[in-house]
Amino acid sequence: MRDTGFQPRSIRAVYITAAGAYLPGEPVDNERIEDVLGFVDGKPSRLKKRILKSNGIRTRHYALDENGQTTELNEELAAKAVHAALAHRDLTLDDVEMLAAGTTQGDVPIPGFASMVHGRLGGRPMETLSAGGVCCSSMAALASAYRAVATQQRENAVVVGSELVSRSLKGTRFRRETDAPLEDGHLDGLRGSWRDFDADFLRWMLSDGAGSVVLEGKPHAERPSLRIDWIELQSHANEFETCMYTGIAHKDSPRAGNTWLDLATIADADKAELMRIRQDTQLLPQIVRLSVEEYLRLIKRQRIDPEKLDHILCHYSSHFFKGEIVRLLDEANLSIPEEKWFTNLYTKGNTGAASILIMLEEALNGARFKPGEKILLMVPESGRFTVSFALLTCVGPDARPQAQAATESLADAGRPSTPWRAGEISSLPPVARTGAETAEAAAGSPLGEGCELGEDRVVRQLVLDLGLVWADFERMLRATPIIRRIESGQVTVKDYRMLLRNLRQQVMEGARWIARAASNVSIELFPFRSMFITHAGEEHRDFQMLERDYCAVGGSLEEIVNTPKNVGSEALSAFMFHRASQPDPLDLLGAMFVIEGLGRLKAGQWAEALKQQLDLTDEQVSFLHYHGQNDDDHFDRLRAVLTSGIIDDNVARRIVKTAKVVARLYALQLEEMDNT
Repeated sequence: MRDTGFQPRSIRAVYITAAGAYLPGEPVDNERIEDVLGFVDGKPSRLKKRILKSNGIRTRHYALDENGQTTELNEELAAKAVHAALAHRDLTLDDVEMLAAGTTQGDVPIPGFASMVHGRLGGRPMETLSAGGVCCSSMAALASAYRAVATQQRENAVVVGSELVSRSLKGTRFRRETDAPLEDGHLDGLRGSWRDFDADFLRWMLSDGAGSVVLEGKPHAERPSLRIDWIELQSHANEFETCMYTGIAHKDSPRAGNTWLDLATIADADKAELMRIRQDTQLLPQIVRLSVEEYLRLIKRQRIDPEKLDHILCHYSSHFFKGEIVRLLDEANLSIPEEKWFTNLYTKGNTGAASILIMLEEALNGARFKPGEKILLMVPESGRFTVSFALLTCVGPDARPQAQAATESLADAGRPSTPWRAGEISSLPPVARTGAETAEAAAGSPLGEGCELGEDRVVRQLVLDLGLVWADFERMLRATPIIRRIESGQVTVKDYRMLLRNLRQQVMEGARWIARAASNVSIELFPFRSMFITHAGEEHRDFQMLERDYCAVGGSLEEIVNTPKNVGSEALSAFMFHRASQPDPLDLLGAMFVIEGLGRLKAGQWAEALKQQLDLTDEQVSFLHYHGQNDDDHFDRLRAVLTSGIIDDNVARRIVKTAKVVARLYALQLEEMDNT
C-alpha cells in the first residue's frame, strides 16, 4: 500500500480553556438607536417601539460613530475578540495552530473571512476555516476546530464568531415605511407592507460584536475549563423556504440571471433593493418549533438528560421567542427552571454568529460554571433553518483527559439525528429505559398541551415517541403538493375540490373500521370498546359534510360519490381494516392520534387559509372547520385511555408502529390525488 504520509492518531478530549469578547463603542439604548442608525426619510419609525417591546433588548453596540460612519471592520472586531481570548489563556499568536471563523457577512466577498482575520492578526502560518451561514456559522466553526484538536491534527485552535451588520441597517438604505395601519398584538400582529416590514424588522433586532474561544487537548492548569462532550448541527433547508436572505428580490426568486451579481452594476442591485437583509417574519416561528423538536430528539437518543443539565445558553434572537420556547417545553412537561437559563441578549444585543460565544465568554469569565456542571449550548438559525447544539462539562484544573469520551463524541458529531426524507418516517428506537424516560411529550404534538401524564414511565415515553412521529408527519404533509399550495397561498378552487374528492371515500369508511375495532375488543377492555363505539357514532356522517362542501364550491354530488379511492387511500383503508380485525386492536390508538391530530392542529388552519385565499364562507369549509373545533373532545378521550394504566411496553410499541404506518399512508393519500 502506498505511503500517504498520514499517521492516524488516537482521539482525545477537547477543552475550551479560555474565552474573550469585543463589543464596539458604548452601549446604545433604545432611545438612541435612530440617532446612530439614522432616520428613514427624516421620520422616526412606527415599527421600532413594537419590535423593541417584543425582543426585550435594552442596549446593544454598533461600530458606528455619531455621524453613522463605520469605525471598525468586521475583521477588526474578530481580531480583538481573539486577542481577548488568548490573553485569558496566556497564549500568543505564535502558539495558535488553527483559526476557525464564522460570520454572516465579511467586509469583502473574497477572500474568506478567516483569511482576512488571520491577516489582521498576523502571527504564524496556520490552518484557517471560514464558516458561512448566519447564527450557526460560529457553531460550525467550533465543530471543525473541535474535530481538528480531537484527532490531534492540531494541538490547539481558536474559534471566533463576529458580526458587523450595522452598515446594512443605516437609514440611508431604507425608504419610508408604508402608511398602512398596524394591528395590535405581537410579531404576528404587525401588518402594513410585509416587504417593508421584513427589511425594517431587522433594524431593531441586530447589532455588532465578536466572541472567541480557545480549544486545547488538555484543561487549563489553573482555572476551570469546559470539556466539549459533543456538537451537533442539523440543516432543514430541504424542508423550508429561505427565511433570512440578501442578494435577491424575494426569497422565492433565486434563479440563474436574477441575483445581485447578475445586474449590470452593484448600484443597480442596490437600487432594486436586492442588498437589504430581509427576514420572512411569517416563517420565523417555525425555527422555534424546529429547535424544540431537535432538543427532544436528543433526549430520545439519550444524548441529553434534562434533569442533569445545570445551564442552558440559548441564542434566541428575541425575548418573544424565548417565551415561545418556554411555552412549548411547558406543554411537553419539560420546563427548564428559570435559574438554569443564561443570556445577555438584553444588554449585549443580538449579534448573530457572535451571540453564543459572547454569551459563553460572560458566563465562563464570570465564574457562572462550577466543576461537574453540564452546560447545553443551543443555537437556532433562521437563514434556511439550521439548529445546532453542544454539550459541555465544566472541569477543574486537576481534571484528567478522557480519551474515550472524546472518541464517542467525535464518532457522533456528524451523525444525523433524524434520517428523514420526503415519504419516510424516522426510525424510532425501542422504548428507552433510561435518560429519555424524563421526557414526557413532544412539543407541537396534538398530545402536548394539557396532557397530565403522572409518573407512568411507559406513558411518558409513549407520548414522546408519538410526538416525534407527529413531527415527521408534519414534514411529510408539507412535502405534498396540495398542502404546500394551501400553506403558501397558491391554492385554487380546483385544488380544493380535488382535496375533498380524494378524502371522501376514506372518511366514509372511517366509522366502519372503528366499529370493527370495537367488535374485536374483549370484555376485559370494556372502556376501550365503549370509546370506539362512541367515536364511530360521532364519525359516521362526516362524509356528508364533505359532499355538501364539494357541491358548495361548484362540484356535483354524483362526481364526488362515484370517485374511486386513489392508490394512497386504498393502502390506508386496507391497513386500517386489517388492524381493526385483530384481537384487542389497541394499537389503533396510534391511528386515532394521527387522524384526529390532523383535525385538532391542522384542519382549522387549512379552513381559514382556504377561506381567505378563495373567498369562501364557513359553509363551504364545514368539514375542516368542524374538525378544527371538535377534535379536542376526541383527544380528551385518547388522553384518558393512555393514562388508564393498561398501556404496557408491548402495547406502546404497537401504538407507535401503527401511528408511523398511518402517518405515512395518510401522506401518501395526499400525494396521490386523483391517481385512481
